[in-house]
Amino acid sequence: MSDHTDYDAIVLAGGAARRLGGADKPALSVGGRALLERVLAACTDAAITVVVGPRRPASRPVVRALEDPPGGGPLAGLEAGLRHTTAPTVLVLSADLPFLTTATVRSLLAAAGGTANGGPPRDGAVLRDADGRDQPLVAAYRAESLRHELALLHAEHGSLTGLPLRALLSELTLARVPDATSTASFDCDTWEDISVARARIREHGSVLDEWITAVKAELDIDLDVDTATLLDLARDAAHGVARPAAPLTTFLIGYAAGRQGGDVTELAHRAAALANRWTAEGAEGAQPDDATGATGGETKPAE
Repeated sequence: MSDHTDYDAIVLAGGAARRLGGADKPALSVGGRALLERVLAACTDAAITVVVGPRRPASRPVVRALEDPPGGGPLAGLEAGLRHTTAPTVLVLSADLPFLTTATVRSLLAAAGGTANGGPPRDGAVLRDADGRDQPLVAAYRAESLRHELALLHAEHGSLTGLPLRALLSELTLARVPDATSTASFDCDTWEDISVARARIREHGSVLDEWITAVKAELDIDLDVDTATLLDLARDAAHGVARPAAPLTTFLIGYAAGRQGGDVTELAHRAAALANRWTAEGAEGAQPDDATGATGGETKPAE
């Protein structure tokens, strides 16, 4: 699938969260951001995003839906969400995926658009974790297939309330997208899961990117930030000018990018070049002017 905007998203944000003592799980914070917000950030290019569950704040426009009766389970929630979608492909996500990324979403959408062994189109694609378990709430489905199978289940059982997801998956032809590290498929069902997610956010290799993403979301800005380039610039400014120059310079980079629509990386390179010129001039100023070893001013006569 080349056009990733030709899909709708359904985020299932209901459930009783019994293993969390009834806490409002989608509203719990990981890395300073609600779990629901982290999931919504992974599918910002969906044409329509439906959030199924109790009304909660959202940082971008979403369609609200609620299964009838409330708490009817994932299939009932899925049916409620589908009523508001029109795209041929539907991304289905649970609202407790702290490490879901846009890259994973795109992989699912691309796989969902293929065929099964050169035959008819697949019914979708599902993420498979490192233990070989399918994750039906991290998946992309053909909307037509979902509607057809849900209608059959509804006719057979009289209601979708309480039916397990496997009742749906067993009838669909799906591609499997591997999640080799079980990162994107990591969900938060218990307080221990929440603690693990919060600790992982702060791991050395990811903390800066997570922090920048959180700040951008909090300030409602959409700027590409090359963290490594900005850190190099901050180091150059701190060493070559003065320590307070580092945060002030990076602030000015962001301000210029926001006002001028410039590229952060290009602006950072220009500022870094300035810092290097500043440093070079300082080094030159400390060099002897002549063979006497004086560093400037008049040469002191020998006594």
